[in-house]
Amino acid sequence: MTLDILENDPLLQEGEAGAELQRHPRTLKRWRDLGEGPPYTRVGRRIYYRRSALRQWLLSQEVQQ
Repeated sequence: MTLDILENDPLLQEGEAGAELQRHPRTLKRWRDLGEGPPYTRVGRRIYYRRSALRQWLLSQEVQQ
C-alpha cells in the first residue's frame, strides 16, 4: 500500500467510523468481537477503518425484497 492510496482512501479512527455509520464505537467493537461488521486494520492497540471499506460493507448489507 502506498501513501497515495491512503491519501485517496483515508483511515478513519473508530469514533470517526462510528459517526460515518451512525453507530456508537462500542457497536463496532461488538461487531469485531462477533466477527461481523466492516473490515478493519489494527495498528498497535488502535483500530482503523478505510472509508471505502465502510462503503463497500454498507452496500453488501443491502437487502432486496
